[in-house]
Amino acid sequence: MKQFIYSFEKLEVWKHSKNLTKTIYSMTQSFPKTEINGLTNQMRRASISISSNLAEGCGRKIGKDQARFYQIALSSSFELLNQTIIALEINYINEEEYQQCRKLIEIISFQINSLHKYTLKSEMS
Repeated sequence: MKQFIYSFEKLEVWKHSKNLTKTIYSMTQSFPKTEINGLTNQMRRASISISSNLAEGCGRKIGKDQARFYQIALSSSFELLNQTIIALEINYINEEEYQQCRKLIEIISFQINSLHKYTLKSEMS
């Protein structure tokens, strides 16, 4: 039986954000156990928020509603970048891990921003 593919599953930005989440979960496994309710949890929540809000936005019928969830996803990507910078500065991650995450976050944030603008533009048409 062929599986139904939801609209958000077709978005490249959703695929990238899902991969970022897996990267963050893997990377934070090495964080100190004392951070499980701190930075580890915050980074994991911010990363999963990106893909989750993209998916929820796709489920909305009205462009303004979609755009609102895309804006939340964008904000979560900025939050995650901030947390990644802090993780580097306190030596929880190395420069290579930081650069890998930063590059993914840049790609995702640009894609979300484009999706957000397109959605608002389409709403006005």
